Amino acid sequence: GKEPTPDLISMMIHSDAMAHMDQMEFLGNLILLIVGGNDTTRNSMSAYALGLDMFPDERAKLEADPGLIHNAVQEIIRWQTPLAHMRRTATQDTELEGQKIREGDKLALWYVSANRDESVFTNADKLIVDRENARRHLAFGHGIHRCVGARLAELQIGILLEEMAKRRLRVNVTGAVERVAACFVHGYKKMPVELSHY
Repeated sequence: GKEPTPDLISMMIHSDAMAHMDQMEFLGNLILLIVGGNDTTRNSMSAYALGLDMFPDERAKLEADPGLIHNAVQEIIRWQTPLAHMRRTATQDTELEGQKIREGDKLALWYVSANRDESVFTNADKLIVDRENARRHLAFGHGIHRCVGARLAELQIGILLEEMAKRRLRVNVTGAVERVAACFVHGYKKMPVELSHY
């Protein structure tokens, strides 16, 4: 076949790791790349507006100290969890917390639940911009299945927050927020906002 070019899709097509996938699995991975690069980052940026609007003390903390931006990015991603879950297939028989899992079983990994786990994140339903363990979130998955675009998403959200801080701009939610009615993409359908200076 044709030699691979230095782009992600070409590398995927020619990868030994992807060779076992049928056409539908491969297309599913491409769709995840597209969704991961669009909906998830956009919904996390919207969560930045909503979360700071819901928790004005946290907004004040972030506006007073732009040094918190990098941690706030992790906390926004944790609090939002733009993809609620991901499905995986067990590769071997195992047992987890007394539950038998057989090779081939399909598992739903509920990221949104893990990221609101009170045993890991104190006051998990609250957005806390200086949360010490914000980076422990599982919004991007874990291990070999960690989102390939995780760093890009963090960079995009971080740049947005930095540019807003440089301009001393605040996003104010001005009306009712409508969520996307879906169990996979955890996002927003409508969020009226306006910008103001602080």
